[in-house]
Amino acid sequence: MRQFFLVANLEKENTETMAKQIRAYLKERGAVCTLCPQVRQSDGLAYKYTDARLVPEGTEAVLVLGGDGTLIQAARDLAVKNLPLLGINMGTLGYLTQGGPEEVWEMLDALLANHFWIEERMLLSGTAKNRTEIALNDIVLARGGSLRMLRFQIFVNGEMLSEYKADGMIVATPTGSTAYNLSAGGPIVDPRADLILLTPICAHTLNTRSIVLSAADTVQIVMQGREQEKQAAIFDGDTEIVLNAGDCIEIKKAESTVQMLKLRRTSFVERLREKMASQTT
Repeated sequence: MRQFFLVANLEKENTETMAKQIRAYLKERGAVCTLCPQVRQSDGLAYKYTDARLVPEGTEAVLVLGGDGTLIQAARDLAVKNLPLLGINMGTLGYLTQGGPEEVWEMLDALLANHFWIEERMLLSGTAKNRTEIALNDIVLARGGSLRMLRFQIFVNGEMLSEYKADGMIVATPTGSTAYNLSAGGPIVDPRADLILLTPICAHTLNTRSIVLSAADTVQIVMQGREQEKQAAIFDGDTEIVLNAGDCIEIKKAESTVQMLKLRRTSFVERLREKMASQTT
């Protein structure tokens, strides 16, 4: 690899300095690294969205400097480019990133020497009100300002599955199984799997178990309740589509996928053990 696109969340401490060092390191070794322009939003965030049109022709990989949130956002923004991504963790835990600042030079050397492989991750596509968004982790049906529980019906491939009364519903990918899904009591799944997880949030019924569906299935969720109640479908904790009683959101596996660059041949079980141990110390 010799041409890179660098996405950096400058809100993270020391990230701007690291971005400059990475570009200089790659330049010294004959590679090209283009820094993604920072798009400032009204809330003052230094990195929010990346325009895929800013990625130069010939780019071979995207380096993402930040935490899991930055990597997820970049993956969604650049899905149309179908470029492999490498996450460099400048945050705390980092389930999706490959390593931290102390390992960055080793990681860059591996990329330059083509010592890597690609792990493909599925995305979810959600459509409601003539609008479609994608998610790498999950699509969450959540209530707005009211503390009233949500009421909704779930259909799979057009067939009625169940009616729920709950605080919400998480529709997750295998990648998202260790995110909100895990906190809500859902199962942990190998991120390379091809399936869809349904996990209710604080269900007000005996039907509180997660449901695992094939990635070939299509899920329709029909919102019920009072017309004035606020509810929404939230994609990866960021983008939302406001829903009203009677609205339906259709969720299925997206046509595009995310390619994650991997530098170490560690098993899913080993990675999971390391992450679980880090949370107990």
